[in-house]
Amino acid sequence: MVLFRHYPGRADNTLGGLVIPALPGLTIPEMLTALRADDLTPSMVARATLADIDAYARPEVWISRLDADEILARAQALEADPAARHLPLYGIPFAVKDNIDALGLPTTAGCPGFAYTPTANARSVQRLLDAGAMLIGKTNLDQFATGLVGTRSPYGIPRCVFNADFISGGSSSGSAVAVAAGLVSFALGTDTAGSGRVPAGFNNIVGLKPTKGLVSTAGVVPACRSIDCVSIFANTANDALSVLQIIQGEDGNDPFSRPAAERGLPQSGLRVGVLSGRNRVFHGDAEAETLYDGAIVALRGIGATPVSIDYAPFREAAELLYGGAFIAERLAAIEPFYTAHPEAMDTVVRGIIAKAAAFSAADAFRATYQLRALGQRAARQWQDMDVLLLPTSPTIYSVAAVQADPVRLNSHLGHYTNFVNLLDYAAIAVPAGFRANGLPAGVTLIGPAFTDEALARLAARLHAASGAGSGLARGLAPPAASALSTTIEFVVAGAHLSGMALNVQLRQLGGTLVAVTRTAGEYRLLALQGTVPAKPGLVRTPGFEGDGIEVEIWALTNAAFGQFVASLEQPMGIGSVRLEDGRVLPGFICEPCAVDGAEDITAFGGWRAYVAAQTTRAPALPI
Repeated sequence: MVLFRHYPGRADNTLGGLVIPALPGLTIPEMLTALRADDLTPSMVARATLADIDAYARPEVWISRLDADEILARAQALEADPAARHLPLYGIPFAVKDNIDALGLPTTAGCPGFAYTPTANARSVQRLLDAGAMLIGKTNLDQFATGLVGTRSPYGIPRCVFNADFISGGSSSGSAVAVAAGLVSFALGTDTAGSGRVPAGFNNIVGLKPTKGLVSTAGVVPACRSIDCVSIFANTANDALSVLQIIQGEDGNDPFSRPAAERGLPQSGLRVGVLSGRNRVFHGDAEAETLYDGAIVALRGIGATPVSIDYAPFREAAELLYGGAFIAERLAAIEPFYTAHPEAMDTVVRGIIAKAAAFSAADAFRATYQLRALGQRAARQWQDMDVLLLPTSPTIYSVAAVQADPVRLNSHLGHYTNFVNLLDYAAIAVPAGFRANGLPAGVTLIGPAFTDEALARLAARLHAASGAGSGLARGLAPPAASALSTTIEFVVAGAHLSGMALNVQLRQLGGTLVAVTRTAGEYRLLALQGTVPAKPGLVRTPGFEGDGIEVEIWALTNAAFGQFVASLEQPMGIGSVRLEDGRVLPGFICEPCAVDGAEDITAFGGWRAYVAAQTTRAPALPI
């Protein structure tokens, strides 16, 4: 709500002669506190919401909205009911993706020719209304929830809230923007291939994708019915979890529904699967990779241990969703309409679904067998980890770029999301920080089915560590995590060593030297070509048995470390380095391309010894 957070577009905090308190944000606890203390009323919230939607002046966020009189009538009915004040979502404004049924509004799924008038609320919507929430309207989406870009809609293109030249992500584009712009406290989306996570990452908010079947999809236009999930966009992980706890539950009207069977995560010794260099894909977006590395470091700061995993089975499963017979389930969802009215569909969406004709029933069974085999391979990776941390998406694209190359660029965005529902995992996307150009990037925590609550609790701590705020309110940090470490220790191997050319950068940030030690024996040291000042590359070489490389351990505060990592220039980055005592700490790594032609200086045992040898070898100057 723009009014509450003083976004551009409102000159003061009055509306119709009423003074509206300037609350610090739109989180559910903040709103409820004000509402129950009578600092706000649902009617005040309703009027402010309507005014803020008009002030945002981007109608493409919405496909339809309830009339102002209907919204105010709902608010007044809540005020008139003394028992409503105690409801868990009393007076909280929310929005719903327009492939989810809501009484009083048509369901279009982003296709005007498909539109119908529902006769009942979707199960999830009804539960929110029963909890006291106020529905504002239906939001835009990639047609038939087919896309991760947010550009495939005849109702306009929602844009990234930070830069209108860039995509919002999809398919739940309008729901993500409505939350990120401060127009509602939370919104429902759907997530089959990443539609509830990718737009969260592009707009600096939380996107919770529940375990399959945990939330009923009764009243939802299916995309791939067997793996569809109703997802939640919110300002904080705790808000998203609060909404999930209200809408979850087994439903006899949904054959894919199943009862909750909550699983926890280890309270100590948490192992987090992370991407090693050979598994990483960022399509040239080095800043997104740096922010991913920062999230790894943040998790280490709360006691987790990063573990490199083989991403191949997850990647291969992701490729099945659009690259094979599984595409036929999208046709099954809308086949009568597709057959009768192909001309009414977005051309890109129609082209994707048309691929189903190339596959037979036998192909579908073969794809199922392949998925089961990949699930077994993936399960072996879970033997070494409790949680998986991935970039939410490899990069972000401009609207113009996506319109010029709509299918290929869309496929890039699902690289880290498409497999999650196919393999029956829970996931939650959180902000990870911002690039230098002001565009956000996110990361996603993924766990086995029914770890939803434990993942959300961990995500809240990771979000707090990012300092990224929520949506446009970049300065609105989520609740502090008391267990977060105040400092981060990391490994220095080259120009940042004590007395070396760049050590001053660490000292200016308040860094302190913790110890001098060595790496494990599997590391080589290479003198990189063309770097100024001269720098080495520390390269892990499995199977190599050396004496290790001399390194230093330095410590910086969390904030200072984040500033330091953001300032690193190519080809340097932060990864994980194993020390001779078995510990694994953050440390300098370099891009693989930088080692081409580099001199192997491992025999010197460290950068300091190498530099000293070069100085000794330098010829005397003529007299």
